[in-house]
Amino acid sequence: MSRSMIQAAVTMNQLQQKLDVIGNNMANSQTTGYKTREAEFSSLLFQQMNNMRDPQNAEGRLTPDGIRVGSGARLGAINSNLTQGALTETERPLDTALLGKNQLYQIQVTENDVTETRYTRDGAFFLSPINGNQDVMLTTKDGHPVLGDNGPITFADGFDEIKIQPNGEIVVSRGNAEETVGNLATVEAVRPRVLEATGDNHFRMPDLAALGYNLADIIQPTAANESVLKSGALEASNVDISKQMTDLINTQRSYQFNARSISMGDEMQGLINQLR
Repeated sequence: MSRSMIQAAVTMNQLQQKLDVIGNNMANSQTTGYKTREAEFSSLLFQQMNNMRDPQNAEGRLTPDGIRVGSGARLGAINSNLTQGALTETERPLDTALLGKNQLYQIQVTENDVTETRYTRDGAFFLSPINGNQDVMLTTKDGHPVLGDNGPITFADGFDEIKIQPNGEIVVSRGNAEETVGNLATVEAVRPRVLEATGDNHFRMPDLAALGYNLADIIQPTAANESVLKSGALEASNVDISKQMTDLINTQRSYQFNARSISMGDEMQGLINQLR
């Protein structure tokens, strides 16, 4: 196979992954708090092709010897765009929307007997009964506990009204008395691109030791008593459908161009083989 055909085949494989990213964005255009994922490409390593007949010509040469030929392109990174989406009023007390660009809720997820802290922008919360229905726990729609300052937020059931304050405090009313039963432990992503998307609209912390980071280099708690959210509202997805359609068309055209390069290369080799 010729070098140009190899380059085209390598690039087509990476373009297919970008199409998958675009398709995932469009499928989640109506998902609460979903953040657009963006694919970034980079060139693969160049190969040095020697085009000099006399090695002595290299003496005093300022530019590199030979011709540098690329080996195609690859998907360099898939990053999440954490810019805020539009806010939709719901008037539901447990619906919240973060107001900061890189702010996140913390939730507790258990998979394969391993419990870890994950992060999300989806502020649609629910109450799940625990301890024989005597207490309730604040959870996500999938049942994952929402974390407060002291872990999962649990409190006694039987209240008359519940509301979440702009600073994240959860206040319940019992008769004429009000009680603060928890505080949402919101955080701010200092380096949002380091976070890994895990599906289900969640993010996780990568292997910090391998990256040479500390937790404080990636995530920092929001300031106490700061207005970080709006209650009775949800944040819509920040997917721009028109941009995704444009990217989809451009990526499809690039895929077709590289596919055509392979077929043209095959036809040219066929013609060469027929020469007598």
